[in-house]
Amino acid sequence: MRQIVKIPGSAFSPCFVKKTCLLEQFRMTTSMISKLKFAHSERLSRFHEEIKAFKEFGTATKTFQKDFNGEILPQYINEFWTSKQRAAHSIHEISYRACFKPQLPRFFINRLSSPGDVVYDPFMGRGTTLLEAALLDRISFGCDINPLSVVLCEPRFSPPEISDVAKRLDSIPKMPSSEVRSDLLAFYHPDTLNEISALREYLLNRNHEGLLDSTDRWIRMVATNRLTGHSSGFFSVYTMPPNQAVSIESQIKINQKRNQSPPPRDIRKSVLKKTRTLLSNLAPLLDSSLTDRRKEARLFVGSAAETPLITDGSVNLVVTSPPFLDVVNYQQDNWLRCWFNGIDPTKVNIWNLKKVEDWQSAMVTVFRELARVLRPGGFLAFEVGEVKNGSLLLEDFVVPAGREGGLNAEMVVINAQEFTKTSNCWGVDNLKKGTNTNRIVLFSKPW
Repeated sequence: MRQIVKIPGSAFSPCFVKKTCLLEQFRMTTSMISKLKFAHSERLSRFHEEIKAFKEFGTATKTFQKDFNGEILPQYINEFWTSKQRAAHSIHEISYRACFKPQLPRFFINRLSSPGDVVYDPFMGRGTTLLEAALLDRISFGCDINPLSVVLCEPRFSPPEISDVAKRLDSIPKMPSSEVRSDLLAFYHPDTLNEISALREYLLNRNHEGLLDSTDRWIRMVATNRLTGHSSGFFSVYTMPPNQAVSIESQIKINQKRNQSPPPRDIRKSVLKKTRTLLSNLAPLLDSSLTDRRKEARLFVGSAAETPLITDGSVNLVVTSPPFLDVVNYQQDNWLRCWFNGIDPTKVNIWNLKKVEDWQSAMVTVFRELARVLRPGGFLAFEVGEVKNGSLLLEDFVVPAGREGGLNAEMVVINAQEFTKTSNCWGVDNLKKGTNTNRIVLFSKPW
């Protein structure tokens, strides 16, 4: 038994005081961890119950158990969020290949994080998760190996006044000082191509000189989004949707098949029109929230598997969607956007893996890094979609990859807007009969 010796005329022995303080700190730490573990368990339990009882769109949740190599997980299938674009905030309406709807991250952010928490997307794309997090008063972290992601995401944290955009556009020359790319005439009228080239030259020079401000960045973002498309609101003649630029040779064939030639476009009018659309339901309170959260937001260009600038245990929730095997060629689809922004697409090392085993191995490296940056008890909502018409379900490979990366798999959430009558449509085998699905594996970081 330890004896307490009181020294006359003094306080307790310094040695004993030190031991006592350390003991109290240990007790406080243990107590705090116990409380945090309990809170995590309660939040996860509530989430399970809410998912099971979910009927917001009139359909009851279907629940199945699935064996992932000896690990039995619940699968919940329902329409958990709508796919209607107009149900989301207008600030999201920037196109990007294979991006998910804002309703997906909102569903998990609302339920698995609290205001002031850090929400992270290591494959941020156009920045959907980051913007939803900021709109919901969370701190946004994002990473992407493609520099275009920052170009498309960052300006929407600091939206300008429309009058400032108009004034800046009027100050930019309409003719470039250098020769234009004549091969791009497959997409653009000569006058339009001159204006695009002049705008590109202005933005690249301002960026090189360190003078690019928030209004310039906004114009760059909108112009990047308006380069090509299938309506008169874009700079180009009719072509593929704006998130997928075809090759010059393919565009020539489209022009010949449709007997079309590029008409002149008013790019200033187009940029202003798109600006108004993006800001159409941005109330002053939300505008202020975005600006405030921009001060705390962190956007990185680099690999999701190596993020040394994000400290250990600093993230509360991750909501993300990785590149799906070789389904999307981001480098090819973004070649024109890269040109406009002075980016060499051949130097953007985006994963385009052909074999599922290679894809799974790459995901293990990402999971290990996410396990490092997540706080104990933090969550990861990992959206994997479906590939090969539903014959290959990536969650079968994600669950063991997450386990190897140091995370606990908790459930699979399958969001489907259209259901067929067979039992297979509920995700046990496939969901290929016209359904629009998101397949999310929910992980947590163990204590």
